[in-house]
Amino acid sequence: MSDAIKHECGIALLRLLKPLSYYQEKYGTPFYGIHKMYLLLEKQHNRGQDGAGIATVKLQMQPGERYIARVRSNDAQPIQDIFKQINQHINDLLEKNPTLKGDVDQLKRIVPYLGEVYLGHVRYGTFGKNSIENVHPFLRENNWNYRNLILAGNFNLTNVNELFNKLVELGQHPIAKTDTITVMERIGHFLDTEVEECYQKLKAEGISKKEASVLIAQQLDMIRVLQRAATRWDGGYAMAGIVGHGDAFVIRDPAGIRPAYYYKDEEIVVVASERAVIQTAFNVPFERVEELSPGAAILIKHDATTQIAQILPATERKACSFERIYFSRGSDQEIYRERKKLGALLLPKVLKSIENDLTNTVFSYIPNTAETSFYGLIEAVSEHLNQQKKQQILQAGNTLSESQLTQILSVRPRIEKVAVKDVKLRTFITEDSGREDMVAHVYDITYGAVRRNEDNLVIIDDSIVRGTTLKKSILNILSRLEPKKIVVLSSAPEIRYPDCYGIDMARLEDLIAFDAALELHKDRGTYDIVAQIYHKCIAQKHKPDSEIVNYVKELYAPFTSEELAQKVVQLLRPETMTCQLDIIFQSVENLHKACPKNLGDWYFTGDYPTVGGNRVVNQAYINFYEGNKERAY
Repeated sequence: MSDAIKHECGIALLRLLKPLSYYQEKYGTPFYGIHKMYLLLEKQHNRGQDGAGIATVKLQMQPGERYIARVRSNDAQPIQDIFKQINQHINDLLEKNPTLKGDVDQLKRIVPYLGEVYLGHVRYGTFGKNSIENVHPFLRENNWNYRNLILAGNFNLTNVNELFNKLVELGQHPIAKTDTITVMERIGHFLDTEVEECYQKLKAEGISKKEASVLIAQQLDMIRVLQRAATRWDGGYAMAGIVGHGDAFVIRDPAGIRPAYYYKDEEIVVVASERAVIQTAFNVPFERVEELSPGAAILIKHDATTQIAQILPATERKACSFERIYFSRGSDQEIYRERKKLGALLLPKVLKSIENDLTNTVFSYIPNTAETSFYGLIEAVSEHLNQQKKQQILQAGNTLSESQLTQILSVRPRIEKVAVKDVKLRTFITEDSGREDMVAHVYDITYGAVRRNEDNLVIIDDSIVRGTTLKKSILNILSRLEPKKIVVLSSAPEIRYPDCYGIDMARLEDLIAFDAALELHKDRGTYDIVAQIYHKCIAQKHKPDSEIVNYVKELYAPFTSEELAQKVVQLLRPETMTCQLDIIFQSVENLHKACPKNLGDWYFTGDYPTVGGNRVVNQAYINFYEGNKERAY
């Protein structure tokens, strides 16, 4: 993606179902769980590089023995930093006590991060500062082990203010008004309620407090806790948690917006944000890794019993399509096929733009994430050419000479690696004009790959959000090759609306499609609609979320996608550019064809999967109109 945007975080929950001695005997190390957690987080580093953390719970520890450990980092390389800290701690202990190596029980008592239940997280800071206090997992501490709560998630809630106020009404005094703190305290409140209800029942039966403590851990109903806590959540989430006595869970939102996959065998239960991560870490086939259903939770009791429970009724499935376009790693076999199809489906528009002149067209891509879509596009071009070759051969019949046949068969797509990203380039100049000159050199070009004033250059990107890098860097350097025409493809449709479920696209004015719509209204003398929409948004500001309408749709209603694309061309075309320029966006219809299981498209269509989405988009528009730079949620 040429426009760097921050997005969903990554979670990893691992429960070892056997005693640590089992892993020592089978795998040669009691640190099996720690090693696997490193893999699970490292293979999801694409999902978050602002922070990382891991928490461990040890089962069946005696009073006075440490049973919860947590380490977090907001270092430049946070995953490496937290495991460096863990390894250093382990190595220091083993150096002082070399006899511990063979004593698994003693290791478990002494080594903080050696346990049976692990929760890890990688974070992109879409909201709040990247201080260590904002890094997951979060910990709610208590002297009763089953009142301790560790929480980490991949989520954004649209109604944090409402949830916060509910906590205040309960008499609580939360330390911050963030969705993570609010969610943790809400779960914590109902966890406390469940514990109290269990205790009162046992007390009525004449059970002593000490005996009751053991029974509460056995009887604790986390399904009921989650059902009570999640009832009012509005947003996209995959929330993972561990209760201090060892119960663990992951719950997914009812629309399936945020992803969650799990795998279970006789040794482990693991949950992660991406299927391929589990496949890689545990060497299991695609079909053995299951997707957690929308609105459901996977729950692993401290006694290792595991169940899937429906916590909230599932709504219409609207899994985030950006996961398939860009965010998730392309090593997942479904995502790999879908990205190739996204590229292939652009071919008809490409052929129209280059007037079917494939002989004089070079194909390339914006490194590195658009590469898979590029493969799909090239396969479609090859198939198109094969059909042309077939027709030419059939039409020529017996009159076809060997040289003519050779000439026909020699036609193939012209592929060049034209743009090369210079990952080591850093912008150190602070003065504006100098900084822009540095930005223009983030990408290098391959000179001589395009015939000057003769070849078309078709280059594919994942999506175009702001268009800043295209205008200030990519188009400038590509135009130095002096092609006849540059055609920029976006494997995603034009992004018209903000996201409020995890992607860092909160402001309308940061979207090039929004700017294009404004300019089209200016051109046509209909700019007064901008104020009309604002007043409609203001008029419904205090309505319940369920009654709010997305009036921002009216801004785009008069225009076709092609008209928006043409205006985007005008806005992004550098002043120094002399060749022709065309920008082609994927259609929403083709997006759904390519990604049939992930139909969440609110950033393209404005059709938000939760009622809070309409409030957010209207607030984003109000903020734009009033010049308010704050986020809409």
